[in-house]
Amino acid sequence: MKISTKGRYAVRLMLDLAENHTGEPIRLKDVARRQEVSEKYLEQIIAMLNKAGFVRSIRGPMGGYILAKAPSEYTVGMILRLTEGSLSPVECIEEGAFCDRQETCPTRYVWSRIADAVNQVVDHITLDDLLNIGSGAANYVI
Repeated sequence: MKISTKGRYAVRLMLDLAENHTGEPIRLKDVARRQEVSEKYLEQIIAMLNKAGFVRSIRGPMGGYILAKAPSEYTVGMILRLTEGSLSPVECIEEGAFCDRQETCPTRYVWSRIADAVNQVVDHITLDDLLNIGSGAANYVI
């Protein structure tokens, strides 16, 4: 499994909105500059985040984007699943998938363990956790 730039940039975009929140909407142009990412590419990503209700769009000359909820309410897993879809390493272990060899396949155990490990990590790290790591919080453990 490989996380695409869309997934990585979505996490960075959400983290940027959390980190730079002052109560005022944040312009995508400013996020693009800080993150050194194309504004056009971020527009595609922010549209997904907005449609899913992860961010709120504020229109007008002083408009921009803000997180719809507190940073502690967003996990990395939520953001990655929105942008990437399934995080399973193979299709046969995805929910609802069917495989003729499902009951007898010895490698299914490996793929399930990998999926469990990935989910354990991404579902237990929030944007708030990342903000604390980024601020140099000493001895921070996730």
